[in-house]
Amino acid sequence: MGSKIEAIEYHFPSKRVTNQDLANIYPDYDFAKFEEKVGIKVRYAVTDETALDLAEIACKKIFERVDKDSIDYILYCTQSPEYLLPTTACILQNRLGLRSNIGAFDFNLGCSGFTYGVSMAKALIQAKQAKKVLLITAETYTKYLHAEDRSNRAIFGDAAAATLISFSEEEQIGEFLFGTDGSGYDKLIVKNGGNKAPVDINAEEIEYGTGNLYTDNNLYMNGPAVFNFTSSVIPPFTLEVLGANNMDKSEPDHFVFHQANSFMLDFMRKRIKVEKDKFYNDLEDGGNTVSCTIPIALKRYAGSLTDSAQKKIIILGFGVGLSWSGGLIEINNKL
Repeated sequence: MGSKIEAIEYHFPSKRVTNQDLANIYPDYDFAKFEEKVGIKVRYAVTDETALDLAEIACKKIFERVDKDSIDYILYCTQSPEYLLPTTACILQNRLGLRSNIGAFDFNLGCSGFTYGVSMAKALIQAKQAKKVLLITAETYTKYLHAEDRSNRAIFGDAAAATLISFSEEEQIGEFLFGTDGSGYDKLIVKNGGNKAPVDINAEEIEYGTGNLYTDNNLYMNGPAVFNFTSSVIPPFTLEVLGANNMDKSEPDHFVFHQANSFMLDFMRKRIKVEKDKFYNDLEDGGNTVSCTIPIALKRYAGSLTDSAQKKIIILGFGVGLSWSGGLIEINNKL
């Protein structure tokens, strides 16, 4: 008994925000230098839509190829829920017109969410609780950003991705490992809006970095701390993931990490000592879409393949939490 990633589809909102758009807002910042270093040219932002709206469209793209009545389970990963309660997965089940005798739940993870979700889907299939699991990652971080937070507005974009994980006679999803360091919870955080602290309409504006503003109602990221965490934890963790799958770093066909920013990705690639042509790094169109970056990257990578041979891919997510996870999958150009 095994499992496989059968299909991936994704969806961006219609509003495009280019570097020139941002340069018009922040004329004192060199966005040409930003583009060269961080690798982002365009990101997408919701207007009236929610993450659920984006997710619904991504799922309907999947159903152009797969019978929706075959879905046994919904795993919905988001930090942009429709409501505090109920779970957004239940609302999505109804919107999509799926059977009522299926499982559905949300889980709150950021940049490690996709890799966690793939592992959970595999476990559900191994436990014979499902044969087809619909894993959705959907985020609208732009709703959390302060209008004068130039750094985060340049990095983050909105998106949703739907991934179908199915029963397979041959195992195409390998071993996954996980890591957690909750002492770093405040390195990437929206402080207000939960049970601990309600939204404060009079929240004080706080300056950080070079001319960036936010309040405790907004998303805050301690960029240097997140970079230090990533650069120290992820390279050795990658070797652990390879070891758990009895692989040397020369054996995978490709490495697809969370697309945080181009500089960070290239730094980790060099630390791990992986060839550039085997390490996915493409944030130009979309930017950092949190839990959606890996499935979007996998779909694009699969689309670049010229043959239908199975490719062994190491996927690895890391970020808010602090949380990280990774494992081995096999895909081909029919994704």
